[in-house]
Amino acid sequence: MPPLPSSPRPKTRVRRDVALSVELSAVIMAATPDEPRVLTIRAESPQLDGLPSGPLQSQHRTLETGLRAWVAQQTELKLGYVEQLYTFGDRARAEAGMRDAGHSLSIAYLALLREARPTGLAHAAWRNWYNYLPWEDWREGRPKALDVIEPALKAWARAGGKPLKKFRDERIELTFGLQSGTWTDERVLERYELLFEAGLVPEALRNVQPPSKARLAPGQSMALDHRRMLSTAIGRLRAKIKYRPVIFELMSPTFTLLELQKTVEALSGVRLHKQNFRRLVEMQGLVEETGEVTAETGGRPARLVRFRREVLVERPAPGLRLPGARRTIS
Repeated sequence: MPPLPSSPRPKTRVRRDVALSVELSAVIMAATPDEPRVLTIRAESPQLDGLPSGPLQSQHRTLETGLRAWVAQQTELKLGYVEQLYTFGDRARAEAGMRDAGHSLSIAYLALLREARPTGLAHAAWRNWYNYLPWEDWREGRPKALDVIEPALKAWARAGGKPLKKFRDERIELTFGLQSGTWTDERVLERYELLFEAGLVPEALRNVQPPSKARLAPGQSMALDHRRMLSTAIGRLRAKIKYRPVIFELMSPTFTLLELQKTVEALSGVRLHKQNFRRLVEMQGLVEETGEVTAETGGRPARLVRFRREVLVERPAPGLRLPGARRTIS
């Protein structure tokens, strides 16, 4: 009996994936008593600010040495304090029109240094990080950006219908505290991610056709997913200054207590009570007097202090446990 004819095999569609690329990115932060800054590189196309970055190459012995090499090449700055932040790999991190480019991993680092003028081949400049995330700055009261964000988020919650509205309302309250009046300074990434999911930032709409007509949240967009990286870094730094003395990586060798307070306020985005802050610094033993004064404050001469490095071996968590970590929205 002849064998039965076999059914034809289904044709297998072989997908040719683009090779995975690995990029190193640096969120380099500095601060003055009035302004927190991030070092940016202006991309040629599209014309957006981005972060210093470059591909991991075979000559780089470690990820960190590769990062330092790219920053030095692009800005001629030598990094000091560096820590790995997060690995970003969403396909949505590509620019519009590049969705089929495959995954591109970017390993981001947080770096702190005292501000210096960047040079090098790239168009590097220090920018106020609240240019990109204006809803994070509460030093002068409720940010005007929330006048746009609040109704837009409420409309987004309603658009989900009954099954989703309650869940979305809870997320909005957790991240922005619009009803309870409670703002948690460390939830920077959660707030940006919520705005992204609601389609209220340009980065979420780069591959949306037709373009959305929704009114977007104020704030400058950044290249790729670099605004997500910046949000992650700000949240990490705001949390870290409460249990590690990293704030002093941004300060001059000598400074006044008022300069220290204003720098902390610039980073955290909230105002602090002057006497309570000074009492906290003294109780923690974080600084010591130099015996010198400065008249540059414009008023009475102020005493100069410096970071007391002995505190690093005296206790495991020598940070500024700020009472303003959670603030009430008035």
